[in-house]
Amino acid sequence: MAKSEMHPKVDAFIGRAKIWREEIEKLRRILLGRGLKEEFKWGKPCYTFEGSNVVVMQPFKSYCAILFLKGALLHDDAGVLVKPGENSQAGRQIRFADVRQVGELESVVASYINEAIEAERAGLKVKRKNPAEFPLPEEFQRKLKKMPALKRAFEALTPGRQRAYNLFFSAPKLAQTREARIDKCVPRILEGKGLNDR
Repeated sequence: MAKSEMHPKVDAFIGRAKIWREEIEKLRRILLGRGLKEEFKWGKPCYTFEGSNVVVMQPFKSYCAILFLKGALLHDDAGVLVKPGENSQAGRQIRFADVRQVGELESVVASYINEAIEAERAGLKVKRKNPAEFPLPEEFQRKLKKMPALKRAFEALTPGRQRAYNLFFSAPKLAQTREARIDKCVPRILEGKGLNDR
């Protein structure tokens, strides 16, 4: 496959990297060698195919990863794909502890990239759960019953905004903490704003 052009913002990103520089550079060579277009999105190197996001590079404190945005569609014969979070539906990461591991997994990474490109060519989509399939915490259900305006406002939010609130409200183990989160967010929901909207 033809090697793709390097994006200047990714060059700058690598230049600023305090950790994982070698790993990022090696992963970049692998990704560019597969015919993906290098872009810079969400403050990170992103690799696209015909306008669709395929892979994002993710350096963290304890590991460096590449995230396949539709990784749930990939056949993980090597057993290296990891859900980035408990509630992740589509994305899957391959995590690296050092540059040696990147080299050891190079053929696997290349194979998974090829499979991800084929999924894009075929127009495959990850079947996602409907927000209604995620049960709302009891505390929020009670609040919705008490406040019909809140119920209407919540139901008017996009499915993604509903899901974000649900995950945020459900995360704490203590009922008191869940209730505090809900109370804090009620005004935002009534304004029609999502959890992360400004």
